[in-house]
Parts: sequence; structure tokens; C-alpha cells
Amino acid sequence: MDLKDQIIPDRLPRHIAIIMDGNGRWAEEKGQDRLYGHFHGVESVRNIVEGCAELGIEYLTLYAFSTENWDRPVTEVTGLMELLVETIRKEVPILNKNNIRLHVIGALDMLPEYAHNALQEALQLTSQNTGLNLVMALSYSSRWELVEAVRKVAMDVKAGKLDPAAINQDLLSQYLATSEFPDPELMIRTSGEYRISNFLLYQLAYAELYFTSTRWPDFRKENLYEAIVDFQKRERRFGKTTQQIKQETAEHLP
Repeated sequence: MDLKDQIIPDRLPRHIAIIMDGNGRWAEEKGQDRLYGHFHGVESVRNIVEGCAELGIEYLTLYAFSTENWDRPVTEVTGLMELLVETIRKEVPILNKNNIRLHVIGALDMLPEYAHNALQEALQLTSQNTGLNLVMALSYSSRWELVEAVRKVAMDVKAGKLDPAAINQDLLSQYLATSEFPDPELMIRTSGEYRISNFLLYQLAYAELYFTSTRWPDFRKENLYEAIVDFQKRERRFGKTTQQIKQETAEHLP
């Protein structure tokens, strides 16, 4: 039985988040510059988006560019922005063909104007699609997101629109960049790093974390299936005991 056949369809994670790590190291191992790795990483994006759509995953968030990445060499950042625009324009027809809707989260005002405009056009062109929701985290970091959320909450309190006593977890979630989406249930990081690097810190509170040494340009559907099979073998307790989970499961059985 291959890995895809081992996946239990009614136990799929609704939302998968991926830190696409290892493009630069993959390229350096081949004696190429880092942009060579980013270029080949696009094929992995295409393959994994297709795999998630085929499985029926509802949300896929890809960490494409962090706010910290702006500190990388200018040539790499410029190349990444140009690759981003080129890729978006090529992929929009494919997204529409596969009923995939694009979303973007992050400090988009930091993007160059040509990249910002290309993104806005892609968001509009895919806005009516009802299949997989593809969320690109661009110029994003979780600490930036949390600071922005707190600032918005403070402004609404100051303006008299919000009672401080009403602030709870559900309300705070409404101020986050991800307010439209459910929290990820599975987070995958490639390239052998064991950290979440300022990515969806609030939203990953109860996500299952999966780490693989595979570099992102080598990550394909089989690797995705392996992560999902591993996820489905885990017991998700959310602070409860195993006995409680078993009892609740039994109560919901016909």
C-alpha cells in the first residue's frame, strides 16, 4: 500500500501550514547561487498545492518570505521579488483552472510597488474560487502580526468601540491577519531545522509539528503524504486525558 492509500480521508487536517526551508542550502550543495534554489522551490510549491487540492485540504499556508528576510543581500531580495511576480502571473490561470483561491498575509506595504500590484491582481482574479484556500505569508512574522493586533485593539478601546472586559481569545483572533482561516492542525518544516521561526506563533498553539530533513526543492507529494499519515497516527488531546478523548469519540459514534 502506498502512502496516499494510507491516508484516512475523513481525518484530514483542515489546515496545513508549511515553512518552506532549504532553498539556499540546496543550491549551495549543487554549487549554484541561492536564487537557483528559490527558482527550483517554485516547482515544489506547484506540486504541493496540487497535492493538497487533490486530497481535499481546505487551507494551505506557505511561509514564503518573512519580515526578517528583508535583511538578506539586496540581490537575493530583488531576485525573490522578481521571481514572486513572475510566478504569480504564470500560476493564476492554473489556480483558476483548479478552483484555488489565493490569499496573502503580511506587511504588504513593505513590498515593492510592482510586486504589490501583481499580488492584488491575483487576489482579485481568484476571489471567486471555492476550492483550496492558498494562503501566502509574505513579508510576514508572527511578532509583527501580534503587535499589529494589539495596536488595533488599543485603538478600538480608545475610540470607545471596544470594552476591555470583552477581550478574550476569540476576540483577539478576529484582529489577527488569519482571522478568516481556522488555525493550522499540521505544521511542516523542511530542511532539518527544529523551530518555527516566528511563524503563526498564536495559531500553532495546538498544531502537530512535523520536521523533515528534506530540502524544500526536493519536497513532493509523497513527502506531504508521509507527513499526513504521521499526523493521523497522533492522538490530539488539547489538554484532556486519553480516556476523555476515547469517551468523547465513543459518544459520537452511531
